[in-house]
Amino acid sequence: MLLALVGFGLILAILSFQVQSVGLCTTRVPASGGVFVEGMVGTPQRLNPLLSDGFPVDQELVNLLFDGLVQYDHAGRFIPALAESWTVSEDGRSLQFILRNGLFWHDGQPITTADVAFSYGLLQNDAFPAAPAVKALWQTVTINVLDARTIEFVLAEPYSPFLEAVLRGIVPAHLLQDVPPAELANHSFNQQPVGSGPWQVLPGQDWTNTRSLRLTPNPMDWREGTQIPVLEFRFYPDETTVLTAFANGDIQAINSVSDALLPGVTAVSQARLFTTVAPHYTQLIFNQTDTGFAPLQLAEVRQGLAAGLNRDRLIDRALNGQGVPLTGPYLPDSWANDQAIFAAARANGANPNDLLNSAGWALPEGAAVRQADGETFTLRLLTLATAVQQQVAQEVAAQWAEIGVAVVVETAVSVTDLREKLAARDFDVALVDISPSIDPDLYDFWSQEAIIRGQNYGGWNNRRASEALEAGRQVWSVGDRRPSYNTFLTIYADQVPAVTLYQHVYTYALSSEVNQAEVGPIYEPRDRYQTFANWFLLYRDVTIACPAEETG
Repeated sequence: MLLALVGFGLILAILSFQVQSVGLCTTRVPASGGVFVEGMVGTPQRLNPLLSDGFPVDQELVNLLFDGLVQYDHAGRFIPALAESWTVSEDGRSLQFILRNGLFWHDGQPITTADVAFSYGLLQNDAFPAAPAVKALWQTVTINVLDARTIEFVLAEPYSPFLEAVLRGIVPAHLLQDVPPAELANHSFNQQPVGSGPWQVLPGQDWTNTRSLRLTPNPMDWREGTQIPVLEFRFYPDETTVLTAFANGDIQAINSVSDALLPGVTAVSQARLFTTVAPHYTQLIFNQTDTGFAPLQLAEVRQGLAAGLNRDRLIDRALNGQGVPLTGPYLPDSWANDQAIFAAARANGANPNDLLNSAGWALPEGAAVRQADGETFTLRLLTLATAVQQQVAQEVAAQWAEIGVAVVVETAVSVTDLREKLAARDFDVALVDISPSIDPDLYDFWSQEAIIRGQNYGGWNNRRASEALEAGRQVWSVGDRRPSYNTFLTIYADQVPAVTLYQHVYTYALSSEVNQAEVGPIYEPRDRYQTFANWFLLYRDVTIACPAEETG
């Protein structure tokens, strides 16, 4: 009887389970976990915002780890970051910043104005190995801590581009204030930094040997958490190895896809490409000094050469379409950019042949190159030895040949070599890549003073343009500054000291294994992770009530 009762109970249990299971289904839902791995070419040197100048990999990573007092929006206007607000004195020489409440370093210690003063004070110290231009600026500034949340910077004279200087991230005084400034470049902090940005370094890593760095989201920035707990960067020696890792599934993303790498990445079946404009452009600079081709000193000749270039055709032929036509010295989103000024200049312009003919450079019947007084119109075009620069230079030469201008392409073997040739003005026309400042101040590029102490390599000597640039940096509001920059642009468009060819594009490769990932406009490296909280790598199975069957 006992056995019979037990057996009867088992039968009832089985029947009960079957009844309860009726109408239940299994579905897959996102699950937390996994490691998102991104590959990049190059290796960081120091993860320190005060020492990252000139090192692209360092600059990209410190943008994720550190914050400055301000940041900027898509139009290049400065907006709050660590500072919630700031004011400028009536004489334009003093700025007071107020920090936001509740700021903390990644180790939990509070952020105060003592950290700000310590960080920017290091840039004033002769023993600290900061970039010379950075040190020269900060050594003219007096830093006053007014209280734990208020700090004052007193400038030698009004200088509105100063706001760009406090974009630079700050470092924690409580960890570094006892280290001699001369020794900070070799301090262990640069390998295991503590910052305040949206990402923080996981402890216990030796990325200099493992060639990989793991970050985790800063909970102060990601208050609702993320599905993926770890972002790992792996460092590769060249584009070939990073492409192989992506194709093999060793990494889920490539941080930057060059024009040369693009065909290989496109061939990877799981690749998703996100392309946006980049804050860089390529420009031709005319040498108007005595060391250059003399006719380039005439605006009419420069106008003719500019009119003889087809930007769309150049981008298609030299860049496989990976560029955006651009005119002028400002990026399209900059508040100082005004394309109407350039449109008006083009409307008033003439045919390139007419302009060059009127300047005395005629094309004899049957000849391929223009001549004047027995001299041929031949330009030395200086460019870097990179494949992209060479392709662009050859296309420029081909287009100018169509209007009777001969071009001899001269190659600089390195960036250092290029800079030396630019400084010596050993060129007629130079093809250069420009990363403009966030602030529209171009005084160091196009003023008269910059011919001697600056980067006015073409030697453009225009007093009115120089005065407009000087006036634009002495007032603070956009409304007060805009008239000066409009004046500058009007002169620039008419005189053509340089020709901007195209704006660069930035392409980010992401594997389809990363679910629900979208990437919007990217103005700085951290922007590509704006939607990271929604990304996930894993699934889990859960039981749910089956949807009711439809009856018809």
